[in-house]
Amino acid sequence: MTTQPQPLDLRTPPTHPLVAASILSADFGDMAADCQRVLDLGADLLHVDVMDGHFAPNLTMGVDMIRGVRKHLPGVNLDVHLMVQDPGHYVQAFAKAGASNFAFHVEVCGTVRDSGIDGHALIQHIHDLGMTAGIVVNPPTDVQTLEPYLDAVDLVLVMSVNPGFSGQSFMPEVLDKARWVKERVDANTRIEMDGGLNPQTAPLAVAAGVDTMVTASALFGADDPKAVIDAFHACPLPG
Repeated sequence: MTTQPQPLDLRTPPTHPLVAASILSADFGDMAADCQRVLDLGADLLHVDVMDGHFAPNLTMGVDMIRGVRKHLPGVNLDVHLMVQDPGHYVQAFAKAGASNFAFHVEVCGTVRDSGIDGHALIQHIHDLGMTAGIVVNPPTDVQTLEPYLDAVDLVLVMSVNPGFSGQSFMPEVLDKARWVKERVDANTRIEMDGGLNPQTAPLAVAAGVDTMVTASALFGADDPKAVIDAFHACPLPG
């Protein structure tokens, strides 16, 4: 018997680390059932990686995938991570399709590069359409570029691999970024990490202040995915 999760509000401080199952590593031929399987095993939300082949060297799922997953899993939090050059082009379509959280990269903002987007205006637009808003930073990018947006977003995603493909090795040097963010956000802002997280690396992330962990191949490819989820949940959140 399958169960639908209760709606998850990312602005509510969790009692245990949240497991965001990255559907990039799910079975695309049986997506709804594969997602339901990990939710039944205890995953807290689904993470959806959207890449345009320009910002990140891969081309992945788009609005139709969001719409399809939402149709079959109406109660799940869909955490959408856009690795695209101009995320503003997609806000309305993703909101209509059923995205819960919309996260975009600080690297495309005007505070980081010439002719970049207005990050504050985009965050407001995301909120106006009923979604929570996230800001993302890549491993090579100075974490201080996040500072102008920390008071406005609901989630900060620290990439622990370079974006593009699942199955990469964890980069421990990004833990300092998570610690920096933790010192500057309140309890209602989630700190997420994505890349190379597994039962061995998850405790390092949580100790650095991460409370939401994205897992892809380590979960969907595991012989015992429930043990992976349980190991993530068991990491003690700092007091």
